[in-house]
Amino acid sequence: MITLKQLRYLAALAEHRHFGRAAEACAITQPALSMQIRDLEKDLEVDLVERRPGEVILTEVGAEVARRAEHVLTAARDLTDFARHSGRLLTGRLRLGVIPTLAPYVLPQILPALQRRFPEVRVELRETQTGNLIEELARGALDAVLLALPLEENEFETLPLFDDPFLLAVPAAEAREQSMVDARDIDPRRLILLEEGHCLRDQALAFCGTRIETASGLGATSLSTVIQMVANGYGITLLPRIALPVEARDKRVKVLRFRAPEPARQIGLAWRRTSPRKADFAALGKIVREQFAT
Repeated sequence: MITLKQLRYLAALAEHRHFGRAAEACAITQPALSMQIRDLEKDLEVDLVERRPGEVILTEVGAEVARRAEHVLTAARDLTDFARHSGRLLTGRLRLGVIPTLAPYVLPQILPALQRRFPEVRVELRETQTGNLIEELARGALDAVLLALPLEENEFETLPLFDDPFLLAVPAAEAREQSMVDARDIDPRRLILLEEGHCLRDQALAFCGTRIETASGLGATSLSTVIQMVANGYGITLLPRIALPVEARDKRVKVLRFRAPEPARQIGLAWRRTSPRKADFAALGKIVREQFAT
């Protein structure tokens, strides 16, 4: 009889491609994990993995079984959530993903408000790029994700929370008397962008109507680094308004508003359609709106 434990071990092996690392991730010994995988192969009467020195390669059947196992494990997690959280809002563990261009600016306000209103919830945070968050949300490693909308995948539900307008950050010496700017005035060759994978990078390029190769070759992993580049005269960047109190304190940087129509990104919450915790996510969304909606 196939067990959830066996499927969990196979999913870990598919992720890490190494028996030792997979065993460590599952908090068991390597021989125990290897034995469970062999038992699974015996139950299914098929080879799932190709064992090589130092690495593991899933067979074609093994890769498909691992993919289907992820769906089974996600459904099992959702079933557990339903039982544990039925009738009570925001209790127990909440695994929340947040994109890097939101996390440093929203969490200092959201987390204290969440703790005051729902003291029984235990938030576990994951901050990484949108693509990683969506993949982890789909396979059940996260419960909900705070990100920029829209989200095209049909397997998720989304809740729009607030609009976050863009501003233009420039070296202060270049715009002493200027307070507003038009998108047509932006030189795309001077744009300093986050590295590929950040949705803010794509939004900036789309708004400025430019291609990646025409923008500056510079790239960074955080807005703080980008702003330091601007402060030292290396270029300009689009800055979300939500980051303004933290990132625009340097007097060497001046922030300009865009003339109407003002560009903006829409911030929202996403979760799996199959999740039984929709009431929890609605309550979380309400807290975020109270803190940031204008």
